[in-house]
Parts: sequence; C-alpha cells; structure tokens
Amino acid sequence: MADQEQLKKAKKRMSGGNVVQEMINSQIGKLPPQAVEVEEAVLGAMMLEKDPLTAVIDVLSPEAFYKEAHKHIFASIQNLFQRSESIDILTVTQELRKLGLLDIVGGPYYITQLTNRVASAANIEYHARIVLQKHIQRELIRISTEITNEAFLETTDVLELLDKAEKNLFSITEGNIRRSVVEMHSIVGEAIKQIEAARKNEGGVTGVESGFTELDRITSGWQPSDLVIIAARPAMGKTAFVMSLARNAAIDFKHPVAIFSLEMSSVQLTNRLIASETELAVEKLRKGNLADHEWLQLTTKISRLSEAPIFIDDTPSLSIFELRAKCRRLKAQKNIQMIIVDYLQLMTTQGEVKGGNREQEISNISRSLKSIAKELNVPVIALSQLSRAVESRGGEKKPQLSDLRESGAIEQDADMVIFLYRPEYYNITQDTDGMSLSGIAEVIIAKHRNGSVGTVKLRFIDKLVKFKELDGSEYVEDFNVSSSLEGANSHNNIIRSSRMNDMEDDSNWNAAF
Repeated sequence: MADQEQLKKAKKRMSGGNVVQEMINSQIGKLPPQAVEVEEAVLGAMMLEKDPLTAVIDVLSPEAFYKEAHKHIFASIQNLFQRSESIDILTVTQELRKLGLLDIVGGPYYITQLTNRVASAANIEYHARIVLQKHIQRELIRISTEITNEAFLETTDVLELLDKAEKNLFSITEGNIRRSVVEMHSIVGEAIKQIEAARKNEGGVTGVESGFTELDRITSGWQPSDLVIIAARPAMGKTAFVMSLARNAAIDFKHPVAIFSLEMSSVQLTNRLIASETELAVEKLRKGNLADHEWLQLTTKISRLSEAPIFIDDTPSLSIFELRAKCRRLKAQKNIQMIIVDYLQLMTTQGEVKGGNREQEISNISRSLKSIAKELNVPVIALSQLSRAVESRGGEKKPQLSDLRESGAIEQDADMVIFLYRPEYYNITQDTDGMSLSGIAEVIIAKHRNGSVGTVKLRFIDKLVKFKELDGSEYVEDFNVSSSLEGANSHNNIIRSSRMNDMEDDSNWNAAF
C-alpha cells in the first residue's frame, strides 16, 4: 500500500502544474471576504447622525459593499448627500422608492432594521475601514484570478499581462478602483473646486511652477495629466533647461520630481545641479580645481540640493513598460508631482509594437507617455529631437512643429510643445533693434492645447549650464494671445537646455554639454 501511495505522489509531481492547480482547487467553495453585519452598522449610523456620515461618505463607494442591497442603499445616501438633502430613514426610503429599488433592498422594514443594528455611531470610521478592507481583499482575489487564468493562455503577451497586473494592483493601493463612468454633476463639482482654488492663488499658477515668472504666466504652471514636449537642435540647452525646471520645482517649491535620463549618467546630471546651485563652473567641478573659498562655497550651498526631493534614474535604453512601472512605484512611494524624460527617441517599446517601423514605435511611445501623465495625474515633460531641416533653412532658423523628428504623433499627443532657440548659436548677435543677443535663449511655446502660445526670453549661462530670468530691463516678450484650442493650431513644446547631438548627426552623445 505504501509503495502504491508513493507511486501516486510521483505521478502527481510529474504531471506538472500541480501547485497552481492545488491552489485553485483550494479556493473552490470558499465565500469571498465579507462583513455584512459591519456593513449594516455603517449604513445604520449614516442614517442616524450627520457627523458619522460626513466622516466616511468620501471613503466608501457602493462597490465596497458586499451585499447587493447595501450597494443600492449607500448609492441612495450618496445621491441625497450630493443634493445637500437631509439623510434619515424616511428620506433614504423615499429615494429608493423613487428609483424603483425599495422592494429589491427589502422594503422599509429592512431599512428601519439597519438603524437598530447601531449601538453607537462613534466607531463608524473603524467599521468603514473594515468594509473597505474586505472590499480590497475581494478585489485582490478577482485580479489574481483573472491574471492566473490569462497566464495559462498561450496567446497571452507576457509584458502586457505584467502591465495589467501592476496597473490593477496600483489602483487598489491608491484607493481608486476605477469606475466605468462618472456622472456630470460630480465632474462639475470637481471643476468648480479647481476654479475656486485658482481664484485664491494670487500668482495664477495652478500646476507645478517652472520658476520662470513669464513662462508660468502663460502656462499657469505645468498642469497635471499634460504631456509637454521640449524640442531643440543640439547645443541649444535642452537638458540644462529641464534640470533648471527640476531644480526650481523641487528646491523652491518642494514638489517631488522624477528624472529619467537615457543619455547622461545620474552623476553628470547631479554635477550640473551642483554647478547651478553653487554657481561654480562645471569645468571646475569636473577637474576638482577649486580654491579654498570655492570649497567653502560648495559645502555651504550644497545642503539644500542634498535634501531636494529629486529622484534620478539613468537606466539606458529604458522601455516604455519599465518607465510606466517605475513611475507608478515612485508615485505610490514618493508622491512625485512631475516626471522628466531625457529623451524620447532613446526609449524603446520592448516588443509592444510588432512588425512596425521606427515612426510607429515613436508614436506608441508618445501615446504611452500621455497615458502615464493621465493615469498618475502629473505633468510629463519629455525631450525630443528636431530634424536637420532646421539647419537647411535660411534666416533665423527658428524651429517649427514640422521639424519634430520621426513622428507626427508627437505633435498630436502633446498638450504643449516648446522649442528652445539660441540665436547666437547661428552667429546672430543682434536683434532688429540692435540689442545684443549674447546669452539670450528663446522659449517658444508653439502649441498650447489649453492656452495661448508665445515666446519667453531667458538668460542662458553657459559655464553653469543653467537658465535664469532676464533682468527687468532686458526682458522681451512676444505673445500670440490667440488661445488655440484646436489640436492643429495649439501646440506646446518644451525645450531643455543641454547639448544633445542628434543620433543621425553624431553618435557621441556624451560630448554634448
């Protein structure tokens, strides 16, 4: 008998997939996690007193309740709360009757019984957490089951499945399990809150501040869910510009910023930040050729930078899948408020686009960047290359939207497209009025989906690789106040100040300053 039993176990081990099958079989016949009595206590307390209601009304959702009747009852309470009407047994009963759900939930008697379940409403927040906990457990089981089933299918794309799993788990972590639709009154209420917040903000900045007054005046700051493309030819200062943006946002305004550098190492970027903060030339820092007073200057001014909420990832050939996963983790762990990608053309799709050309791949990357911005509700600023067509033109050689390399989808997906332009690079030393253009950089907002376009002039300090505002006497602006809301006419491009060589121009990217 013992030998037969061992033979059976051996066959079972050799059959393959037994561990997974045993796990699935172990779940059969089990009830999902639930706390029906606690749900009853929560609903009863909400109909008895106002304070318990306001404490949990925005914590729970109808989906958090296990019993179908409780979902309808809570949804009715939500409806009354949104209309600022009284909430008690009678009004909830009437709301359910109006919706034709009263008999489905058990009639007036069942609603009355809910209040009898409540000994005290003092513990409603604790009870609500229990309801939410059971809901999360059920969601985890649902997601795990779906992932397990799809993992067994031979046709499943593994990377897509990983992305789906992480996306669903992230939504639970954030406490925002997605709903299929949102009613208009909820959206209008949220919009009114944003308008009121903007009214109270004297500076008019509602997004992440750039640190440049006139630029913030046009953009109102980098807005959540926006994809901002900053493009320029090599040596215009793209990386320097975005590092200035990151420094201003993190140090001056305390916004956590994530930087993904596919071209330069984290130490190289940090050296630029140190140069900008200490006002010591990059060349001196690179050689370590500092006088005693400069060492003192370095040590005294570096403390603010050391404590800045800036997170740098210099993974080369980063795929859009890896970027999305890292951004989700940083959002959950560090609550990042802005994402910078340097630069778009160095990213890969890692098999997400099969059989497509480079243009299709870039289109997929730009769409994915916009998706990340919307999902995490943060601005994503991505650097992009410009084609050589700029160099072949005569005159000022200012960039145009048609100069964006490899894909028209970049222009289409971007909420804002910004170009960087430094006239002195093309040996243009004076403007039409005879004013010197030495050290002048133009930030050209060529597309702005939700605002006006125009040009802001900044000072570029070469030896410190940083941008700063012009003095009041030298500032010049040129605004096209026609706010273009149509995709074809509203473009916003962001330009970073750094010396980035085009892949087609020079393979030695690191030679760029």
